[in-house]
Amino acid sequence: MAPRVPSLLVAAVLLLGLAAGAARASNEEGDALYALRMRLSDPNGVLQSWDPTLVNPCTWFHVTCDHASRVVRLDLGNSNVSGSIGPEISRLVNLQYLELYRNNLGGEIPKELGKLKNLISLDLYANKLTGRIPKSLSKLSSLRFMRLNNNKLAGSIPGELAKLTNLKVIDLSNNDLCGTIPVDGPFSTFPLRSFENNSRLNGPELQGLVPYDFGC
Repeated sequence: MAPRVPSLLVAAVLLLGLAAGAARASNEEGDALYALRMRLSDPNGVLQSWDPTLVNPCTWFHVTCDHASRVVRLDLGNSNVSGSIGPEISRLVNLQYLELYRNNLGGEIPKELGKLKNLISLDLYANKLTGRIPKSLSKLSSLRFMRLNNNKLAGSIPGELAKLTNLKVIDLSNNDLCGTIPVDGPFSTFPLRSFENNSRLNGPELQGLVPYDFGC
């Protein structure tokens, strides 16, 4: 007959396993954030606390974690950082709020942001972002706020974004978007000021009368 393993020992092993799993997740998130840190120029030193030798990034300034030490918020708004947003940010799989507004970020919005399935708020406004709005953002089923205004984004508004049934606020104004404004899904409720100052963007009244990318 095999000896019985004391229940307290079993519980301890399980707790250690859970703790190890949380630590691995925290380390992966720390690696992802530090990769972002290496992409950025930080003249004001707002990222000085981002020390990759720490067990997890939950003590870093501008990073918020939940009770399980998982990163749920990144708030670098108005921090005077420059550089680009890299694909590694998609490894922050528990992220709910991505606040990078009012900086000097350039380059394209990485399509990998579409992997952040828990994202509620995406605030990238008032930067120098270029390229197209990725169609992959339509996978952000929890998204409620998308503010990409005051950048240099071009191309048409992806029709796939109409799948974002939880989206309450969108602001794409002051870019270089073209084509027509979608009318389906939540787009039927958004005011026209959300799309103003895109000189090549046509109103939703042309939807169905001209090609979707008309004027692009």
